[in-house]
Amino acid sequence: MDNSDLKIISANVRKDIIKMLGISGSGHPGGSLSCVELLVSLYFKHMNFNPLNSVSPDRDYFVLSKGHVCPVLYAVLAQKECIKADELCTLRKAGSRLQGHPAKDKAIPGVEVSTGSLGYGLSIAVGIAAGLKCAAKSNRVYVLMGDGEQQEGSVWEAAMSASHFKLDNLCAIIDDNGLQIDGATKEIMNIAPIAAKYAAFGWNVIETDGHDLAAVDRAYSLAADCKDKPSVIIAKTVKGKGVSFMENLASWHGKAPSKDEVLKAIEEIDKSIA
Repeated sequence: MDNSDLKIISANVRKDIIKMLGISGSGHPGGSLSCVELLVSLYFKHMNFNPLNSVSPDRDYFVLSKGHVCPVLYAVLAQKECIKADELCTLRKAGSRLQGHPAKDKAIPGVEVSTGSLGYGLSIAVGIAAGLKCAAKSNRVYVLMGDGEQQEGSVWEAAMSASHFKLDNLCAIIDDNGLQIDGATKEIMNIAPIAAKYAAFGWNVIETDGHDLAAVDRAYSLAADCKDKPSVIIAKTVKGKGVSFMENLASWHGKAPSKDEVLKAIEEIDKSIA
């Protein structure tokens, strides 16, 4: 699948995110929109994941550490036909499988673990990767974290363990959009220099533009080629990407769009691929 196809899929994912949140009346658009290309490239080009057999023992694993942006995961899984398109309209509804954070017990194909409490996804991914290594299996493990999440101490314990055990089957992805719920990450608790920190912890560090599909493609390939080290892709992104009135605004971290805003956002996204 080439990048022109992935661009269209990315636009459809963005529209589904906006529609879902508009219907639910709650959720997290900013961070969902910022990591669209990262997940689209992963699921459609790099990760070994068969929607017809999502529990295959040969599958690659994905952990959504920043679980509050599950709308993007649900939308991507719908594009992969793991979830029916009309089920997306049930986001955050009572009895729905599509809760406000991914829930393993809801039996959603592709949801490996329940997440939401920030700081634990990398530890979970390290555990899976270590287990696969012990079993001499070639599966890869991917984990998506937020940049604000790097403020959690448990992230660095996991980072140290991944390097110590040479988990080259592990690829962490940091959605570096510079904002968290209370404002700019550098003002809340500065995480810079994030690349130097991971390098000091013994990781293979790859920095990229998180919205450039060709650059993201290269980053995943570089991570897969690395031996004896875990890899981290630090992806520079824009919170609310693709919707002008949401971009680079912390106020859209956890606020659903109104009906008029949904229409305006979808119109903008459609124009971007016209």
